[in-house]
Amino acid sequence: MKNQMRVFFDAISENESFARLIAAGFFSQCNPTIAQITDVKTAVSEAVTNAIIHGYEGKGGTVELYCAYDENKFYIEIADHGIGISNVSQAMEPLYTSKPELERSGMGFTIMETFMDMIRVESSPQNGTRVYMEKQISAE
Repeated sequence: MKNQMRVFFDAISENESFARLIAAGFFSQCNPTIAQITDVKTAVSEAVTNAIIHGYEGKGGTVELYCAYDENKFYIEIADHGIGISNVSQAMEPLYTSKPELERSGMGFTIMETFMDMIRVESSPQNGTRVYMEKQISAE
């Protein structure tokens, strides 16, 4: 990696915007387009919100944000040590939500897939979830 950073923060809704700003600021070192920055901010927002609402069920914990880049790609990992996902494939289906009572749209993973070039989710029940995302760095 050419450069990398890792930050840990409390799993509270106020820190979702904090995570967006950190990721966007770090990504700015890659000279991305405004559209690319917006894509990264949106994907980070969705992943962090999932960690807070679904991973920890709003009961608090710690979210980890890792960002790195090389000459061609920007890498993001967002992790929690919450309840995990028993069926990742199902959770990634558009409109699926484990919290319908909260009027969640079930589009978080779909949005991440739309705005990033690659997304992979690893999860284990009672051990948490880690979302890996990549964005190609190129002039548009």
